[in-house]
Amino acid sequence: MDDQTRIELEAAAFRRLQQHLMQDRHDVQNIDLMNMAGFCRNCLSRWYQEAANARGIPMSKDEGREAFYGMPYAEWQANHQTEATPDAKAAFKDSH
Repeated sequence: MDDQTRIELEAAAFRRLQQHLMQDRHDVQNIDLMNMAGFCRNCLSRWYQEAANARGIPMSKDEGREAFYGMPYAEWQANHQTEATPDAKAAFKDSH
């Protein structure tokens, strides 16, 4: 496989993961993702921002989140984020 095809396939897989987390499973909370997988939507948005910055593209944390979430983060929180359960908070504290 040539490098360009590999890059395109990786980008397609990333877009599918993004769609899955943003549209198909927005019911899954970030803290639950962190507890189960060790990363969440915010991590992905930060990695996106860091990749942009590494290429010399200025992007703030908030701009990275908006690019990943498809809306301002505050809007995402208002529409989809719920208060973490005490169990989820305890699991997060134990693992991080």
